[in-house]
Amino acid sequence: MNRRSASNSAASGFTDRRMETTMGRLLQVGVLLASTVVLAGGILYLRAHTGHAVDYSAFAGEPAALRSPVALFHLLLAGDPVALIEAGVLLLIATPIARVVFAVVAFALERDRLYVAVSLTVLAVLLASLFYSA
Repeated sequence: MNRRSASNSAASGFTDRRMETTMGRLLQVGVLLASTVVLAGGILYLRAHTGHAVDYSAFAGEPAALRSPVALFHLLLAGDPVALIEAGVLLLIATPIARVVFAVVAFALERDRLYVAVSLTVLAVLLASLFYSA
């Protein structure tokens, strides 16, 4: 770290070590939260569907309501276990995106323009692949 970057880090309150630790915690908390939500949904799903016979002769996909964020939210409010599992998967997908957003903010506080630009590029690629996938 050069002298200018060190003074910017000290002024913003972020050091490289603190930033790495915070990013690591963000990833840990995100994965733990997503896992907990999926586990809770799985337990509720198994409880609701115990003893039901499953027909594996024909594939039946999930309802279209699980593909819309608004409909997913309504299913969550209704207590649908499949929607809870879906929400956990979305939390897992959102975790690395949140990490990149944090990196953009942290590098902006450090006034490190190169890393802000790199992080914004990574964020743009992540969001484009998320919203424009076929």
